[in-house]
Amino acid sequence: MTAPIDHLDALIYAMVTVSAVDRTMTDAELARIGEIVSHLPIFDAYDANKLIPASQACGEILSADNGLELVLELLRSTLPKKLHETAYAVALEVAAADLDVKAEETRFLQMLADSLELDKLTTTAIERGIRARNTVL
Repeated sequence: MTAPIDHLDALIYAMVTVSAVDRTMTDAELARIGEIVSHLPIFDAYDANKLIPASQACGEILSADNGLELVLELLRSTLPKKLHETAYAVALEVAAADLDVKAEETRFLQMLADSLELDKLTTTAIERGIRARNTVL
């Protein structure tokens, strides 16, 4: 059984999971998680000292049998509907951090969108915005 988490830890779990799902957490992805926690208004009240313990707790869940499904269930049960799009957006930001979204990351993002009941129009809009933010010449 996992310890209860709050909505901010749930957002951390979404970011850590997309980073870890391909079994490689790059420096760019880890840096992006830190940037998101430092700069997004949703994290204004978040104690940055909780970031590493929350990330480690998520990693422990992911390493268990059915860990990915457990994380998705935690996200679904913890996040208020108002933060479903935010969870998808921050996960996508982390996936795009190294400018190379892997197939495993794409699959997790699809599972996350399905789990949070995000429609295709919404996910496409978020994806387009993040693609525009991360485009390089």
